[in-house]
Formats: sequence, structure tokens, C-alpha cells
Amino acid sequence: QLLSKSTRRSHITPILSSLHWLQVCFRIDFKILLLVFKALHGQAPICIGDLLSPYESDHCLKSSGRNLLTVPESHLVTKGDRAFAVRAPKLCQSELLRLAKSVSSFKSLLKTVLYQKAFS
Repeated sequence: QLLSKSTRRSHITPILSSLHWLQVCFRIDFKILLLVFKALHGQAPICIGDLLSPYESDHCLKSSGRNLLTVPESHLVTKGDRAFAVRAPKLCQSELLRLAKSVSSFKSLLKTVLYQKAFS
């Protein structure tokens, strides 16, 4: 309200869009995907990288060089699906991890994609 000079009853989504801020759920996804990118490029703590396991197939597939991650089985929908080891592989099945060469370019691409998803 302070930044946008809006009333208490006005909707927050147009205000977030005008400020180029992401909604909380998309901001959480942004942070998770940033940690995954850093882990895959050796810039994250080892404990984060240990939670991710690369997908390995017995067959020679087109997807073998795509840095896919294995999604572990979770038994609890309420807590298990929210765990980093489960949520991160589900989110990172996109081309962004392969397009970006640095953390700053990845952040820029990711924020653009999430912004379009949030406000379109």
C-alpha cells in the first residue's frame, strides 16, 4: 500500500505486476530453481547437491544429455511433495537449465518465464 499508494481493498495482483514482483508461490519456485541451477554447476553447498540425483537410463535416449533429475517417490502429499528433493526435480524439467551459462543470465531468464506464467 505504501509503495503503490493503493487502498486497503484494492487487489494486489495488478500492483505486483506493475512493480514486477512475483507472487509468493512463484517466488518460492524461483528460489528452488536457483538452488538447483547452482547445485548442478557446483556453486551450491554440497548438502543441497546431495538431495538431487541425475536421471540415468539404460537405453541411449535423446534426453540423456538434458540434465534431467530423478523424482523420488513421496508417500505424503501434504509434506512429502513439498520437500526439496521432490519439488526441485518436478520444477526443473525445462530448457532454462541448459540455456543459461551463468547465474545472472539464469536469474533473468527464470524471472521472465515465471512472470509470464504468473501474470498471463
